[in-house]
Amino acid sequence: MRWLVGWSSTAARALGAADSAGATGCEGETLRPVGSQLLWGDPDPLWAVGDWRPDEVRVVHADAQNRIAVLGICGASDEELRRGLFTARGGALRHLTAWPGSYTAVVQAGRRITVCGDLAGARPVFHAPWDGGTSYATAALPLADLTEANLDFGHLAALLAAPEVPAALRDTTPYEGVRRVAPGHALVLRAGAREIVGYEPVASLAVAAPPADPDRAVDAVRDALVEAVRVRLAAPRHVPGLDPGPVPGMGPAERRAARGMPVPGIGADLSGGPASGTLALLAAGLPGRPGTLLGHGTGAGERLLAVTFNDLAVGGREAEVERAGALAANPRLHHVVVTGAEDTLPYADLEGPLTDEPGPSLVTAARHRARLAAGSADHFTGHGARQVLDAHPARLADLLLDRQRRHLVRPVAALTRADGSVLVPARVYGAARRLSRTPYRTGLEALAERLMRRRFDEPKGPVGASLAALTWARPGPAARWLTGEALAEVSVLLQTGADRAAGGPGQRPGEFRARTVLARHAADLRVLEQAAEVRSQRLHAPFLDNQVVRACRDLPEALRVRPGARAAVLRTVLEGAGVTDLPPGWGTPSHASSAAAARAGLRLAADSLVDLFDTPLLADAGLVEARVVRKAVREAAAGEPLPLDGLADLVSLELWLGRLLARRGTCWTGTPARARAVPAGIAPQRGALRAGRP
Repeated sequence: MRWLVGWSSTAARALGAADSAGATGCEGETLRPVGSQLLWGDPDPLWAVGDWRPDEVRVVHADAQNRIAVLGICGASDEELRRGLFTARGGALRHLTAWPGSYTAVVQAGRRITVCGDLAGARPVFHAPWDGGTSYATAALPLADLTEANLDFGHLAALLAAPEVPAALRDTTPYEGVRRVAPGHALVLRAGAREIVGYEPVASLAVAAPPADPDRAVDAVRDALVEAVRVRLAAPRHVPGLDPGPVPGMGPAERRAARGMPVPGIGADLSGGPASGTLALLAAGLPGRPGTLLGHGTGAGERLLAVTFNDLAVGGREAEVERAGALAANPRLHHVVVTGAEDTLPYADLEGPLTDEPGPSLVTAARHRARLAAGSADHFTGHGARQVLDAHPARLADLLLDRQRRHLVRPVAALTRADGSVLVPARVYGAARRLSRTPYRTGLEALAERLMRRRFDEPKGPVGASLAALTWARPGPAARWLTGEALAEVSVLLQTGADRAAGGPGQRPGEFRARTVLARHAADLRVLEQAAEVRSQRLHAPFLDNQVVRACRDLPEALRVRPGARAAVLRTVLEGAGVTDLPPGWGTPSHASSAAAARAGLRLAADSLVDLFDTPLLADAGLVEARVVRKAVREAAAGEPLPLDGLADLVSLELWLGRLLARRGTCWTGTPARARAVPAGIAPQRGALRAGRP
């Protein structure tokens, strides 16, 4: 893991520690993060923690009291950073997030500290009160260690009952007292006092947005994607380490994978889908030397390493693998196929490191690690493309609000063909019309009522999924297995949120739902990066860069809701970049979803999962009853139509709690008795959830 951490102290404290680099901790030992490098010192110190590369940490000074730190991949020059620092001193923040790349910017102007989060939520910012001031970090666990925070059971309940509803999650984290800055916002600290400010303009709901030109919008997406790839190609190449030597029976790629060493240089996923294929072709086709380093590893010269995962345990993706092979015929690509057997199915290997937060990807981390181990030191992934380009079903209500009914014809016709019923248009139009006329507060109250009455049955099939999504808020897939107390607690949170949200979220329902889904995906991708991390490797998700997210948000609704819109947009992006020879069927949606692999893995791991929930920590916390979850695991393994993603939520949270309580280290030196988060563990008790409420 890599993060930055610091604090803003009061003026009185600053006078007492003017020349130190960290507070005085236990027995005179300096309080500072373990394994850190100091970026600047007291009274408001900032550290970078973890295995940051030299080019990923940049600090530009205007004078002793005004400076900017940028951590990550940022395309701004030092002069641009200096101009950005001067502009930020006047209070303008948006430009700090408009450079190409994926990074976190921290600005110090006198005693004012500004930390900017990103738009998607893949690079979050956290804060917590500490020692009369405010501590902040880009990870929640260091702040939980610093403050010896206990678990926030209310947040954990909301994470299972309503993971895509901001009114239930609020700004909380799994750690009590540690708060999260919402995507699109920045944390501003003045001598210890904190303020959360938004840096994105808010569109008016009184009138419809001016019509956007589809061609110009797609051109903007192309330019943002090309720039996002180019800034990563321009970064220095990294060689993870020297290969210690040959192993009998192993080739270079197998030897590196066995030793956990990525290939030097740059590579990309090539699944056969449009997102990863677009990034691989863009990276291979841009001027320069995009691929592996000559003389290191495969001997592929400067060809881009393209990695395809072929799941032999579960079929159904043969067409995608074939398309990936056709794409890899490009002479600037070096194709590697990683095969997976039963040992790479979900739930097959549940061992792994402790992540900052829980996430459903913990059950599939070993599966991803098998693919990434054959990848490059810098590896492109197509994560986030579906969330930023596809139309959430609730966007149909946005079209009605904007009086664009004619654009409902294509998506409704596609659903009609999938279902085969002539009643589909009326059902979909009626649901979209109801949502367009439903206030946000009413939507939260309806969800609270559903949780209280345990109404979780939803229509089946593509049409049923679309109808269920045409709402302001919906229960999570794991909600059906929570205790009545946990559901009641989340229901109360929603009722309270409804009382505070009289004016609504300031967005149309479709746009609002799309942003919450994006935030959920970005948070889980962050968990995946930590759980499946390969030493010396960096995963790059350009679709989650700020400028790419902005460009995708500007796509007109009428273009976005068309069937196959994502593939059409990415095809146009590639054509604009000079790539036209795409294989037949490129962009065709896959009918073999990950559900087949999840069910196969669940069936093989059923006994171990039942043992995991023999005496679960979730039951000690009052969130579930052990026998209910064990019964659900057995039924799902037997083929019952239960929501598998809900079981993944339960299993991953149980795994995360076990890893958190099993740790013995801490992120800090100088704390009394090596203080760490959740020092007392979880004590079995009733009413535990109420203790986590603010």
